[in-house]
Amino acid sequence: MCCSRLVLSFCFILFHAVALTFAQDPYFCFETGNYTSNSTYKANLNTLLASMSSNTEIDYGFYNFSAGEGSEKANAIALCRGDISTEECRSCVNKSSHDLLHYCPNQKEAIIWFTTCMVRYSNKLIFGVMEDSPLSAYYNTKNVSDVEGFNKVLKPLLDRLRIRAASGSSTRKFAVGSAAAPDFETIHALLMCTPDLDELECSNCLRKAAEYIPKCCDGKQGGRYIAPSCDLRYEVYSFYDPAAETTSSEGKERHSSKTAVIIAVPTVVPVLLIICIYTFYLRVRKPREKDERKSEIVDEMSNAESLQIKFSMIKVATENFSTANKLGEGGFGVVYKGRFSNGQEIAVKRLSSGSGQGDLEFMNEVQLVVRLQHRNLVKLLGFCLKGSERLLVYEFVPNASLDHFIFDPIKRAQILNWDRRYKIIEGIARGLLYLHEDSRFRIIHRDLKASNILLDADMNPKISDFGTARLLDQTQGNTKKIIGTYGYMAPEYAMRGYFSVKSDVFSFGVLVLEIISGQKNSSFAEGENVEGLLSFAWKNWREGTVSNLVDPTLSSSSTAEIMKCIHIGLLCVQENVAKRPTIASVVLMLSSYSLTLSVPTKPAFLMYSSTRPDISSQSQNSLEVTESDPLVLALSQP
Repeated sequence: MCCSRLVLSFCFILFHAVALTFAQDPYFCFETGNYTSNSTYKANLNTLLASMSSNTEIDYGFYNFSAGEGSEKANAIALCRGDISTEECRSCVNKSSHDLLHYCPNQKEAIIWFTTCMVRYSNKLIFGVMEDSPLSAYYNTKNVSDVEGFNKVLKPLLDRLRIRAASGSSTRKFAVGSAAAPDFETIHALLMCTPDLDELECSNCLRKAAEYIPKCCDGKQGGRYIAPSCDLRYEVYSFYDPAAETTSSEGKERHSSKTAVIIAVPTVVPVLLIICIYTFYLRVRKPREKDERKSEIVDEMSNAESLQIKFSMIKVATENFSTANKLGEGGFGVVYKGRFSNGQEIAVKRLSSGSGQGDLEFMNEVQLVVRLQHRNLVKLLGFCLKGSERLLVYEFVPNASLDHFIFDPIKRAQILNWDRRYKIIEGIARGLLYLHEDSRFRIIHRDLKASNILLDADMNPKISDFGTARLLDQTQGNTKKIIGTYGYMAPEYAMRGYFSVKSDVFSFGVLVLEIISGQKNSSFAEGENVEGLLSFAWKNWREGTVSNLVDPTLSSSSTAEIMKCIHIGLLCVQENVAKRPTIASVVLMLSSYSLTLSVPTKPAFLMYSSTRPDISSQSQNSLEVTESDPLVLALSQP
């Protein structure tokens, strides 16, 4: 069975009254390119699949490997059901790989689904990319007697499990559960995603699969709906390990007795008692908030116990933190490159020992980043607490940070064409949108800058460094301790300590103008003629000479698209906070070619000050300013 990407769905009838059994496991051979039997791609693919099925280090059922370089590079992922053993998983991956090569003997891209595992490979990047098509549906031919009653139970069950699966970790997005249905039946369901997806992507993939049920197989006793990135199945009999239902329902909270008590209380005491407890909590929270902040963060980290990595493993991976593996150094520590025994490359942030501020930054970063999963955010793989050691382990992003490219005249001209720059701008915007609106928490980054935008192998941007980020219940907050980077900080934050989602939008606007011009926000300050990037951009906008701002290497690029991005950048850096767009509006502006943009008003002009505080102890160009410090940001008239 071969198909192209244009084929969106299939519906196969399974003639079996008890279980979903396949005469032949479903697979797709994509017509997106072929290879020959003696090609380098074929050799890389064979090596890749063999190493995946024989790997004994991974015990969580998700494999992501690559082999080769350039056009001959093969990428593969495999996912096993969360209720099977490691041995069963490896056996299924091995059998699936063998069968897929037999069914698709020369296609560069293919996928196969067994009952307990999925294997997929491609010559294109597939890790971290959500694919909800082709969507295939398989159903049991037996009908339920009460369709309406059955669906009233099925839908909330699938919704509940979808939320649980989507909120899983970076190694496991899996949920099973059951619910009583009419006619003394019980519906059992299993939902899972490849864990490289973020929470929203997993939820969307499973939602689309569930939405196909009434179109294809309404009133059937069971069905399985599969896409490259997710898998949904339900039956009126138990088809998974019953022990997994208990484990799945506990999820990340299985180590927290407090949470278990809170969940159980409504079933054994009157609702009035809950209201009283909650009211008391609200009254005492504020006075105790400052003293208990640190213990609350420790509690958060204990819930993420599964992400703790042994210090000895990290030490071996970084070759005892050798100088040769050093990637960079900031105000709170050193970043090293490492490699685990399974070949996975990592970046290790080792906080400076003995720094009280470093400890707080560490706890803050773990608390926030452990909950965040998005393709445009750097993924936290784990952390280590051992004595005075505070270590954060991230995915390794091979192309370093944006500032290494955009401010280098040679790399900028050779590598960052307009398409790539536009892709970077869009990616940063989508990452911010996730932080501000789409994640379970509203998060203000507070230090968005070129050096905190990392670029993966395909030059996709990933927002990093959440040490200064803040989690908010409202849309804004204020602080007397201002931590950020000169040139990117919004004026209301730098001068009065007020920060909000619009503060991040301001920083994003500065970044957009830097990406378009290829110049740092301070590059136009020369000698006595002090003029920052925002001032230069605004002056040329008003005079109709905005092309002066554009990097000369982009002269043959899409002028309309570049002008639109300059327009968006100026809207983001407006001095009036209320006039700045939300990041959701920015994403809409970037994706629309018919939307009419409002006219920007004057921005806050960033100016250098000879009295700015010494920043040598902070990360490069970072500031920590308190109320007694001299102002480092000034507003000037247009």
